[in-house]
Amino acid sequence: ALVGVIGPNGAGKSTLARAITGLLAPSGGQVLLDDMPVHSLSRGTLSRRIAYLPQGQMVHWPLTVERLVALGRLPHLAPFSAIGPEDREAVERAMVHAEITGLRDRVVTELSGGERARALVARALAVEAPALIVDEPLAALDPGHQLQVMELLRAEAATGSLVVAVLHDLAMATRFCDRLILIHEGRLIADGPPAAVLTPENLSNCYNIRVWTGEVEGQPVVLPLSRS
Repeated sequence: ALVGVIGPNGAGKSTLARAITGLLAPSGGQVLLDDMPVHSLSRGTLSRRIAYLPQGQMVHWPLTVERLVALGRLPHLAPFSAIGPEDREAVERAMVHAEITGLRDRVVTELSGGERARALVARALAVEAPALIVDEPLAALDPGHQLQVMELLRAEAATGSLVVAVLHDLAMATRFCDRLILIHEGRLIADGPPAAVLTPENLSNCYNIRVWTGEVEGQPVVLPLSRS
C-alpha cells in the first residue's frame, strides 16, 4: 500500500517518519515492526527492514548514479566487504524500477532535480526492505517530475511493499495514495481513504483553507480556493 502522511507545517510529519524508522524515540506509545518495538531492534536489523529517504537528501560527492544506488546495499554487507553478485542484481533491479539505467555512468551532482530524485529513491529501493519511508520526496520538483516520482512509489507499493510518503501536495496525495493519515499539532485527525480524510471540515480545521472537492476521471480532486 502507498500511505501518505499529510498535515500543515509543524504538524509532526517528519517526526512521525523518524519515529517509524527508529531514529527518534516516541514520547508516548510505541512503534512496532513485526510485533516488536523498533527501539528494541539493532540498527542493522532496522536498516535492512526499513529503507528511509529523509527530507532534503543531498549528494555532495561526484559519485556515479550506479555507485550511489549501490550504497543502498550497505545494510546487507559485512564491514569492509565488497558488494557481490546478489547486490549487483539488486542495484540493477532498483535502477530498472526507477527508469535510470541510462544514467548509470552520469555523475549525480550533474543531474537535474528530477533525475537526482529518482536516483535517491533507487538507492532506497536497492535496500529491498519490506518498508520504504520517504520524507517530502516531491520537494522542489516540477509537476512532471512529481508525477514521475509518485508513479515510481506507487509501482513499488504494487509489488507488496509498504510505502509511507510524507507529502505536502494534497493533489498528489489524493491522486496516488491508497490511504492518508492527517495529523495536526502532533495529533491524529483522520486516517483512511483519501476521499474520507480530505473533507472540507478536516482541511478547514487543519490548514485553515476553503476547498472544492470533486472527481476528475474517476479520481477524487481537492482544489484549495481561499483561506478560511
